Amino acid sequence: MVIPKHIAIIMDGNGRWAKKKSLPLALGHQQGVKTVREIVKYCGKIGVEYLTLFAFSSENANRSKEEVSSLSKLFFLTLQNEEKKLMKHNVSLEIIGDLSIFSDEIQNKAQKVTQNLSQNTGLKLIIAANYGGRWELFDAAKKFATDCIKNNLTPEHTQESAFSEKLATANHPEVDLLIRTSGEQRLSNFLLWNIAYAELFFSEVLWPDFKPEDIDKAIEAFNHRERRFGKRELSA
Repeated sequence: MVIPKHIAIIMDGNGRWAKKKSLPLALGHQQGVKTVREIVKYCGKIGVEYLTLFAFSSENANRSKEEVSSLSKLFFLTLQNEEKKLMKHNVSLEIIGDLSIFSDEIQNKAQKVTQNLSQNTGLKLIIAANYGGRWELFDAAKKFATDCIKNNLTPEHTQESAFSEKLATANHPEVDLLIRTSGEQRLSNFLLWNIAYAELFFSEVLWPDFKPEDIDKAIEAFNHRERRFGKRELSA
């Protein structure tokens, strides 16, 4: 069984899980955090090298003030409460996205925790918070254009690699397997550059109910795919 080097997950279904059980929305998000803990531990155990989780999209900022505030508080508490567990399991942490919408307290906590975990050599956990694929591409384009002007470069003298170095995901390998939970079949503006040749797996399971065996199902499906990266089959 081949274990994907880089798995990315769109964690969807917290709200529907809570509604289904007649619980407050906040409890759905809290249960989702428990699932994150379990899946991170399992992915590290089976040898996944990179795990990128879509925690908070730039579009989520348009939700009600109450929900955005609740998500922000949960983000802070999760950083605070999970640091020791991540350290114990040798997990490093990186956070990508526009963190400027968060309070100084949250930004400082994010910086401190990522720094404290930066020397760990196990699973590389990447949390996308206030992140959007279009935001990442536009931000990279601005940085790339600034460099071109500064160095008096014309389009003919630039390369794709020079652009990709400006991406928030520049130091990450391309995604091998993208999983979305809750039955929805959309990319939702997630990792638009890095999923160019990813295998897609859509699970009907709501994120709070997602278990290691669901990761196994996705990996099993991944192993039955023929990844040609645009090339023809050898027999063709």
